[in-house]
Amino acid sequence: MGALLVSTLGNGLCFPFTAIYISGLLDLGARAAGGYFIAMAVASFAAALVGGPLADRRGPHRVGVLGGAALAAGYGLLAPADTTSLVLASGACVGVGFGLFYASIVGVVDAAVPESGRRTAFSVRHIVNNVGIGVGSVAAGLALQGAHTPTGTLRWLYLANALAALPLIAAIWYVRPRTTGQATPAQAPAADGTTYRTLLHARPMALLIVAQALFAIVGFTQIEATVPLLLHDDMAVTLGWVSAVVAANSFALVALQPLLSRWLERLPETVSLAAGPVLWVAAFGCGLGAALAGDGAAPVLRYGLLLAFAVVFAAGELTYSSAFYPLLLRWSGEAAVGRASALASLAWNLGTATGPPIGLFVVAHLSATGSWTALAAGAGAAFAVAAALHRRAAAVPPAIDQGGQGDRSDRSG
Repeated sequence: MGALLVSTLGNGLCFPFTAIYISGLLDLGARAAGGYFIAMAVASFAAALVGGPLADRRGPHRVGVLGGAALAAGYGLLAPADTTSLVLASGACVGVGFGLFYASIVGVVDAAVPESGRRTAFSVRHIVNNVGIGVGSVAAGLALQGAHTPTGTLRWLYLANALAALPLIAAIWYVRPRTTGQATPAQAPAADGTTYRTLLHARPMALLIVAQALFAIVGFTQIEATVPLLLHDDMAVTLGWVSAVVAANSFALVALQPLLSRWLERLPETVSLAAGPVLWVAAFGCGLGAALAGDGAAPVLRYGLLLAFAVVFAAGELTYSSAFYPLLLRWSGEAAVGRASALASLAWNLGTATGPPIGLFVVAHLSATGSWTALAAGAGAAFAVAAALHRRAAAVPPAIDQGGQGDRSDRSG
């Protein structure tokens, strides 16, 4: 987790500034910036599809190391880039890195912790991602503030991002099971017998992948993209308070995890997953309350409700992160976890691509109260899918039966 924190710190140094860096500071224009993100998206999609089966056959650690190396190469290319071709090559490398990394990281984490510690491990991973990116963004902002040559500063930041991937590569390789070479042949027939179609043919797995996309669309992208705009433009909340609400959400993730971990461990995973959107409905309700209170309300009431939104939303994030990947592991089986992780990654990418435009459309066409209500309705739709998943879970075996891959008794490492 320490190496993951370093890597996400590196990502935070750069990700808010990439479009500005390419289009404005490198003077390559908006088309080059758009080309970078398109190349990254296409490469990530392709790499995830290839990386899933590869992780199942060759082991997630090897695929994770390849993904980390591609990320380091991609960010390293962007540091000295001065032509569109280098920018596109960088985007493709970064996309390959993300595709391979997210197809393997679930298997890597699962191999590093006992089964009883899965839910806590994935909750902590979610927190580490958020904290790392947040702290990295703040550090980058401080480095760029007053910089005489922001282009030169950003080049160094991209180089730092590339170097930040190296500890993660080393950590993934270090924690690999030393018996991998003996276990792979026995698992290969089971992995070869499972395809993406086989996984999606199982109704609970299909619902879980749909839930992943919906959680990204109605939840995570809305707090990142839509809610800040809603607060500032429709509710006349100052930028300082917008930042405070976003920061409160990040701090709440860290503070609530140890408080909720024991309670979450006692909940069935499908119940924990369904609790996420329920908490988000309550969080958006707090935002609606602040909007209804209006400018005339006492500041302690209005801003207290906004801070309550941030904290309750964080609780929903933790219930999701503690349940989703353990369910994915259970229903895929270890021999197909790479393919399942790739499907989850593709669903997440679909959600993060479509969520912001949907949210911004809502804010542009509805009032503040209407927007908060629409956000709550979206979370309600995610709950409906999670509730259907809970109802189907009782009839599901621990893993899709493909040549005995559901048997966890011979787990290596």
